[in-house]
Amino acid sequence: MDTSSYVAFLVIGTVLVLIDGQIIYRNGRRFLQQATPNAPAESLTKLVSVLFHLGTLGVLALISVIDVGDYDAQGIVVRLGIILIVLGIAHWIAVSALGRIRDREEYEEYTSAERDARRKANEAALRAQGTHVPEPTESPAYTGESATAVVNRQQQYPH
Repeated sequence: MDTSSYVAFLVIGTVLVLIDGQIIYRNGRRFLQQATPNAPAESLTKLVSVLFHLGTLGVLALISVIDVGDYDAQGIVVRLGIILIVLGIAHWIAVSALGRIRDREEYEEYTSAERDARRKANEAALRAQGTHVPEPTESPAYTGESATAVVNRQQQYPH
C-alpha cells in the first residue's frame, strides 16, 4: 500500500470514528438525562465516549499496518470493511455501557425514594409513640443522594 492510500485510509477511518463517537456522546447524554435528571449524565457520557474513541482509534492504527491485499484500492476497501465491523462492535459496547449506567441510576433513584419513604414512616411511628426524633442532617441517608454525590458537592462548594 502506497503512502497516499495509507493516509486516505487513516483519514477516512478517523473521521468515521469521530462521527460515531459524537453520536454516542450526544445521544448518550440525552439517554441518561431522560432516565434520571439528577444523574451526572454529561461526565458519564464523556467517559464512555472517550473510551470509545481511544479503543477504536487504537484498533484503527493496528488495522492500518496489516497486509490484506495486493491491490491498493482492494486493500483500502478490506481495511475499511474491518474498521466498520469494529466500529459496530465498539458502538454496541458503548451503548450497552450507557444502558447499564442508566439502569443503575434508575435503581438507585428508586431505592433512595423507597428508603426515604421508610424513614419517614419510621419517624412518624416514633413520634406517635412520643419518642424524640432528631431533624434530618446532610447525611446521604436522609437526602436520598449517594454518598459520592454528597462528597463531590462538598468538594465543589466547601462551607
